[in-house]
Amino acid sequence: MPYRGHHPGHRERPRAGRRDAAGPRAGAGRPDPGEPVRPGRQGCRDGRSVVRPDRRHRGSRVTGLAAVFAAARAEGRAALIGYLPAGFPSYDGAVRVVTAMVAAGVDIVEIGLPYSDPLMDGPVIQAAAEQALRNGTTTSDVLATVQAVASTGAPTLVMSYWNPVERYGVEEFADGLAAAGGTGVITPDLTPEEAGPWIAATDRAGIDRIFLAAPSSTDTRLSVVAQVSTGFVYAASTMGVTGARDAVSDAAPRLVGRLREVTDRPVAVGLGVSTGAQAAAVAQFADGVIVGSAFVRRVAAAATLAEAVAGVSALAAQLADGVRAAAMR
Repeated sequence: MPYRGHHPGHRERPRAGRRDAAGPRAGAGRPDPGEPVRPGRQGCRDGRSVVRPDRRHRGSRVTGLAAVFAAARAEGRAALIGYLPAGFPSYDGAVRVVTAMVAAGVDIVEIGLPYSDPLMDGPVIQAAAEQALRNGTTTSDVLATVQAVASTGAPTLVMSYWNPVERYGVEEFADGLAAAGGTGVITPDLTPEEAGPWIAATDRAGIDRIFLAAPSSTDTRLSVVAQVSTGFVYAASTMGVTGARDAVSDAAPRLVGRLREVTDRPVAVGLGVSTGAQAAAVAQFADGVIVGSAFVRRVAAAATLAEAVAGVSALAAQLADGVRAAAMR
């Protein structure tokens, strides 16, 4: 049967610093950070340690994302970006799988924040998020996962719906991610018009923010999305939910071309890539190739953690060969 990980009570999580049990606003009705991430509940159980936010203003900086995209561009290739939810198949299992992913050639990592209402995700990622929530994964577990993965040297992002970030605390989340060594956050359902507090918090914390651009967007809308994004712009290559597909949508190169008319930021394409050949095809026109469901599927199908690590490593190597093959054409 597929590997389901260990009981969450048996895992050990790296932590940096401690927070008072009452939190920063004792008695103010903040959600308990130790509860699984559902609408209205994110964060850490009383007495447990979390990544301590560093509230110093960091100012502008050259980010790890900029360095990775510049290095890939110098090699004439696209950057490879891999995704996995925190807590899937277990806390420790996710760290091991993502570490193997990086060792096999993934340049940038996305750690998914499991959420109980993932309307934009397909069935593969939804099932993984549900398992992570059953494992008791919290927002502070996500930050601890980022801390562990960032130690590999790969720029590490969080991909999260806006509700968990807002409920955790916009400034607290930005500062906590920065303290954990995270590079930035992808917020697929946050619109630029509603992002004022988030823009201020990420600028202050010195982390990147990535917004999504859709094929249906007007040119004016694409310009707005590109303007508020830092690090790169996430181009959703298809309309609808996430998931691996047999072929990359024809809309992808058109969308990337339209974005290039309004921004010089890197553009990464997600939604649909699952093979080395598809990665090579996307690398012909995009600065980054994002792979999520294909990695999650390898983990879900594995009977053991060792098998999951091996499967993800093999896929990452195939995809890395794909983005490099595109550079030789």
